[in-house]
Amino acid sequence: MKKITREWENAIKEKNCEKLLEIIEDYLDTIEDEEQLKRELERAGQVAIDCENFELIHEIAHTYEHLGETEKGIELYKSVIEKRRDRDKEKYAEALYYLADAYEHFGMPEEALKTYEKLLRVEEELGNEKEKALTLANIAIVKDELEETEEAIRIMEKARDIFAKLNDEKNYLISLIDLAHFHYELGNYEKAMELIQTVLRNPIDEEIEVHSRLVESEIYAGRGENKKAALSLRKALQRAESDEDLYGIAFESVLEFIEGLFNESNYQALKDVAPVFAELFEDDTRQFFQAIEKLAEWRLGNEEAKKEFEELYGKIENEDLKAMLDEWKRPKLSLGLSL
Repeated sequence: MKKITREWENAIKEKNCEKLLEIIEDYLDTIEDEEQLKRELERAGQVAIDCENFELIHEIAHTYEHLGETEKGIELYKSVIEKRRDRDKEKYAEALYYLADAYEHFGMPEEALKTYEKLLRVEEELGNEKEKALTLANIAIVKDELEETEEAIRIMEKARDIFAKLNDEKNYLISLIDLAHFHYELGNYEKAMELIQTVLRNPIDEEIEVHSRLVESEIYAGRGENKKAALSLRKALQRAESDEDLYGIAFESVLEFIEGLFNESNYQALKDVAPVFAELFEDDTRQFFQAIEKLAEWRLGNEEAKKEFEELYGKIENEDLKAMLDEWKRPKLSLGLSL
């Protein structure tokens, strides 16, 4: 503890943002007094502003959020913006982007939208077409989050056209994936599928293909074609195997899909799709999906499946997977008046 405190004090004194970023999590974990924690955040925040280090600002802002003082973290981004406002327009634009991203990250879409729109005006002044298109794409995503999906489509189509003009293939394909998702949300399944199939004809890399498969799955599920939705998710998992972060996104989508079927009490679909995932795994995740199949059979009236479910449940070591099964096996409460 003395060593890390000494390192922290030296980094603060030397304004060494890289060192602060390296040790901030471990050092803050040693502080038990909230007032002391706030003092250290204030000290580190001033250094982060001096360095204009957005990674460090992000870490500090996260801690402020946990303390219920998100605005203090946001102020750090604003301080860098003020430093850059009249100094360098490109650096100023970069700072606006980080502020907009922070607003979005911390659940303030209205403020994110205002900041992205301000950034768009700066990018137009700079004449950087690619950055303008990226900002338009971010505006479209926030518009969709604010349930202005038709407007989101209009803006994303502008971004798509700029990416096409610039021959920026990756961002062009990402814009098509986003447009497909927007159309899916509006129930335009045919248009959404048409866009996704365009991407899947030339996915260029695993990130593009995985995200395409996830939207393809949404569309199938929206149509009630749950087996096809499961197969799309399976393909996403298989394609993401070499990328831990991407695999995590795909697996989380599988769990959301399964949970959705439980929420709908669609036990026949659960019985049909669980084996699609079970055969992908060798560890207790296989038993997890097999248990889902047996739980569905049990809910469909097969009492013998209850015992098989319990046997499979007992083989699962992953506590998070067991907790999900605990939630799903609970009988649903029926809301109504007793007469």
